[in-house]
Amino acid sequence: MSESDDDADAGSGTGDGDWSLPNDHESVREALIAWYEDGHREFPWRRTDDPYEILVSEVMSQQTQLDRVVEAWEGFLERWPTTAALADADRADVVGFWTDHSLGYNNRAKYLHEAAGQVENEYDGEFPTAPDELQELMGVGPYTANAVASFAFNNGDAVVDTNVKRVAYRAFSIPDDDAAFEAAASELMPDGESRVWNNAIMELGGVACTQTPKCDEVGCPWREWCDAYASGDFTAPDVPTQPSFEGSRRQFRGRVIGTLREYDELELDTLGHRIRVDYAPDGEYGREWLTGLLEDLESDGLVDLETGEDGALVARLRR
Repeated sequence: MSESDDDADAGSGTGDGDWSLPNDHESVREALIAWYEDGHREFPWRRTDDPYEILVSEVMSQQTQLDRVVEAWEGFLERWPTTAALADADRADVVGFWTDHSLGYNNRAKYLHEAAGQVENEYDGEFPTAPDELQELMGVGPYTANAVASFAFNNGDAVVDTNVKRVAYRAFSIPDDDAAFEAAASELMPDGESRVWNNAIMELGGVACTQTPKCDEVGCPWREWCDAYASGDFTAPDVPTQPSFEGSRRQFRGRVIGTLREYDELELDTLGHRIRVDYAPDGEYGREWLTGLLEDLESDGLVDLETGEDGALVARLRR
């Protein structure tokens, strides 16, 4: 970022009115980076610049609390330490690991397996380094691609996640508008420092500027510039809540995969009774419900459905 950028107000034309960041960008940056480097949460993926290891952490973190991800991440990499090892793995084993560790939607495991194959077969075992190129990998969207580019190659743009939006909204009164958040985050991030900066600002939102802020408790480095700290108004944009896992389709998708891993194939009603105690063939959670669930899993390439000799639908884990 040029010196003239530091002196300019940001935010004109976002659609939500003008806004500006503090004039002293450099002090704002230095304060945050110093706070982060002085003592942040120690996650093992923050100690590596291996793009494969970082990709695994990013995919696992999409639906799982970070403290729970650590054990799963370490176990996954112990079993499949490289993209070559993962690409050679049986996909059912990868999906089974995902299910056993309650890591959310099983298709994320499938996509990770396929992405490893792409790296090996299309990129000669070397990860692409730019966010746009990383998006060519299966299941890797803009956010994940940018995170991998930032943390593995120090080559990313400013990350804008829920935590970053909350920080920007409170600290600098950035309007609740995606374009404004993107512009503010880009303006703040120092050139060539996406690795430390994106880690630091997400850490700020994760431990200091939480839904119930802990400004003084954790020594927030932006208190002297923060509008919310000055006014005492810590409202923030509404954040959708994660739907409950208990009783969700995600939970029963996982149970289906886990059961078929054990029995390989089962008729519809037999499978239904094994995955939920209230299964009733003609009930609310019966054949129609289970068939829909299995068809989704078939579309994701995780199971095969066929009609048995007696006319009953049979589900089989795809290998």
